Amino acid sequence: MSASLKIPPGGVDLSQDEAALLTIAAAERFDGGETRMAAAPAIPAFRSAPLYWLALGTFAVGTEGFMIAALLPGIAGDLSVSVQAAGQLMTVFALTYALSSPLLTALTGNVNRRKLLILAMAAFAGANLVAAAAPGYWFLLGARVLLALAAGLYVPSANALAGVLVPPERRGRALAIVGGGISLAVAIGVPMGAFVGSHFGWRMTFLGVAGLSAIALSGLLIGMPRGIGAGLPATSLHERLAVIRQPGAFAALMVTTIWAVGGYAVYTFIAPLLTAATGFQGASIGYVLFLWGAAAFVGLFFGGMANDKLGGRRVITLALPVTALALISLSISAHYLSVSGALLPVLIAVGVWGFSGWGFFPAQQVRLIGISGLRAAPVILSLNASFMYLGFSLGALLGAFTLTQGSVADLGWVGGICVMGSFVLFLATHKSKRSVQP
Repeated sequence: MSASLKIPPGGVDLSQDEAALLTIAAAERFDGGETRMAAAPAIPAFRSAPLYWLALGTFAVGTEGFMIAALLPGIAGDLSVSVQAAGQLMTVFALTYALSSPLLTALTGNVNRRKLLILAMAAFAGANLVAAAAPGYWFLLGARVLLALAAGLYVPSANALAGVLVPPERRGRALAIVGGGISLAVAIGVPMGAFVGSHFGWRMTFLGVAGLSAIALSGLLIGMPRGIGAGLPATSLHERLAVIRQPGAFAALMVTTIWAVGGYAVYTFIAPLLTAATGFQGASIGYVLFLWGAAAFVGLFFGGMANDKLGGRRVITLALPVTALALISLSISAHYLSVSGALLPVLIAVGVWGFSGWGFFPAQQVRLIGISGLRAAPVILSLNASFMYLGFSLGALLGAFTLTQGSVADLGWVGGICVMGSFVLFLATHKSKRSVQP
């Protein structure tokens, strides 16, 4: 995901989170210390076009990664599997991304990034075609693995190239453009995929993403300067593990993971939950997902501003409990309100969930940078992406388990408890006076 603050990174081996956030000019104190934000000059016009081609690729990746939640009922019916089994299509994607992205990025560190980027996007487009033609469940599951492997290579490579297409003082804005593709995917791509799926079938959504990927691939081949991306350094696995061993780092990363578990336990099965609570089906679910995505986009923006004005601890202390209550209210509506009576409360809960749930993210990333220091910021934000996707995969598993043991109306309880668990862990492990190491 992206957000409103950007960090001009010290290096160029970046992942999804790094493109999303946080320019810190000199130092950042997590508990609301004054931060001086350097104004980044505008990117020259001749440098902008390649960045937007990169962003189209991240838009395609984000759309494919999140849109499938709205398609699960249709996939389950078409492939003759349960909704719980269909949910594991999200588990496999998220888990593969979490585990493979840092490993493959390190292993391919000596490969020309432009070539790696083009190959990754070509593989991503091809894997979408494989998914669209899948004759059965296991074939589609394998396609999701291929999609995750390609996405896990593309996003870090895209951010790395964005870092060298512009001068160092302009990297923050360049990374914001590339990372903005993910944000737009949540706000626009996901509901668009739900709309297409409800009218033309779930296979057409994969074909649509394949088309987007092909356009992005053409732009990269034509618009990306040749010779760019040669000799870029990559962070080794040893360096990544060294950051985790810093005091407080692992606990802080686990806050991200548990937060992601709670949100994805609900999001994975949001379509059947909305149907049970409000009677929504098909395109109507897409509209609700648009509400969630738009609220998440705004939440990321305001979360970043609130971090600067109020301090990160206050933002997290407010955002996580509000998110938990929003998720719990979904179960309350599904269990105790009529279909007509639940409509407005559910829409409010979805909007609040998107806003507060992703409003937490900028402050959490500032906290992680405060723990690691600015020099290690790119590494810890890369790890944060992996821990987040690990949480997504575990959340999808937990949601499926909840459906097996209870009902779809219980998902909100489970998600809310997990988010409250992340809040308790934050309170137990956060040191308010931790200083940033330059």
